[in-house]
This record gives sequence, C-alpha cells and structure tokens, in this order.
Amino acid sequence: MPDLEKPETLPKPAAIPRPTHWDRWWGLFAAVSLIVIVAVCFRPDPYWRILVFLRDGLWITIVTTVVSYVCILIVGLIAGLGRISKNSVIQGVASIYVEVIRGIPLLVQLYYIYYVSPVVLQSLGRYLLEHVPALGGLGQSLATMTLNPFVGAVFGLTICYGAYVGEIYRAGIESIPRGQLEAARSLGMSYFQAMRYVILPQAIRVILPPLGNEFVALLKDSSLVSAVAVADMTRRGREFMGKTFTPIETWTMVALLYLVLTVFAARIVSYIERKTAYAR
Repeated sequence: MPDLEKPETLPKPAAIPRPTHWDRWWGLFAAVSLIVIVAVCFRPDPYWRILVFLRDGLWITIVTTVVSYVCILIVGLIAGLGRISKNSVIQGVASIYVEVIRGIPLLVQLYYIYYVSPVVLQSLGRYLLEHVPALGGLGQSLATMTLNPFVGAVFGLTICYGAYVGEIYRAGIESIPRGQLEAARSLGMSYFQAMRYVILPQAIRVILPPLGNEFVALLKDSSLVSAVAVADMTRRGREFMGKTFTPIETWTMVALLYLVLTVFAARIVSYIERKTAYAR
C-alpha cells in the first residue's frame, strides 16, 4: 500500500502586534507638575508656604467634586429616564426641572440654596410653631435650622449638573435602536429589566465621553463653592493673598494646581473611554 503524502504544514500566522496607545497629553501633565516642583524647590518662599496653606483646600476641592459627581450621576439618570417616560406627569416634571435649572447660572443657584433656602425653612418652622402646635417638634427643628456649607455646595452642584447629565442620559438612551428594547421585551423582560440589562449598559458606553467632560467641567466649576463659605482651594488662595498681599504667586500656584487636577482627570477619562470603546 503506497504511503500517503503528509500534508504540507502551514506556517503559523504572525502575531499581530497590539497598537500601543500612548496619550501624548500625559506630557502636559508631567510638564505642569514639573513646574510646580521647580517653583516649590527653588522659591520655597512663597510657593512652598502657598502649597502648605492650600493643602486642606485642595482636599476639599477633590472631595466636593467626587461626592457631587456621584450624586449627579444618580440625579441625571432619574432625570433622563423621566424625560423619556411615557407618563406625561413624570415627563413634564423632568422637563421642567431640566429647562429651569439650565436657565439659571450655577453661582445664582448656589446663592439661592445657601442663603435663601434656610430663611424659607426657618419661616416655615415659625409658622408651624404658631399655627400647628401638633407639629411643634418639626417646627422647632426648622426654625433653628442652619445649612452646612459643604452640604449646600454639594446640593447646588448636584441640582445644576444633574440637569445637564440628564440630557446626556436621554440622548444616549435614544441613540440605542428601538429594536433592542423590543427584542428584550419579546424575551419576557419587563420594561425596567430591559432598560437595566440591555439599554443602559449600551447607552453608558456611548455617553462616556460627555460624562467625562462633565466631570472635568465640574472640577473647575467647584471653585464657585468658595462663594458660599466652603474652604476649597480658591477660597484658601483668597485668604492667603489677603494675608500676604502676593497675588501673582498665589493665583499662579492655584491655577497650576487646578491645571494638574483637570489634566490628570481628563487623561483618566480618556483611558476609560479607550478601554470601554466598541471595536471598530
């Protein structure tokens, strides 16, 4: 019996090298950080003193931004779902919230929440004490209520940015083909299950870039909370300038620290976008 010829062995395909994604903007982060280090090392007076003085304000700025952003994502999701709700009442309330809040500047909202809302609640408390004795405990609590600056700042940032993020959520959900929802419902899912397991995971991947941009914008706009007695980096810088009368050095250091934070946050957001992007 003749020997069967062995099939020719095919060469293994060469491995396709994965492209390395080096974000060149990390160079800007390194350059700004180097400028801060050089300024502190070669001119410790006043730059090192400024940095030490701003240290607690820097921490307050980061905490305020992160806590507010978590709350904003929740409020924005509720507002976005309300905007696409088939219930006319829910849709109307969500639409009024978005349109009204987007029409008022953030600084005015912070002033209103911090200065006006306590006065309104205290007046309500005095009214309850005088006219509704059964609610005397609640009235007493309201009549003596004061608002913590940090809580007021977080509340104001959440209310303002929640309206913008709500529109981002709405646009992301509406960008998913309608057939996705219909297919999920045909498999026996309820509307909420379809939104949770099918629509929202896809929508969030679509809206990650604008959500990241909102975080960077929030980090910068957090400087406005200094107007309502929050000892953030901007307020601490103003206090240091008032004590030492060194406006150039003080605000140069404040600007550089904000630039370091925003560039770093933008690079992290860009990294997350690349890791979660759809394959093209």
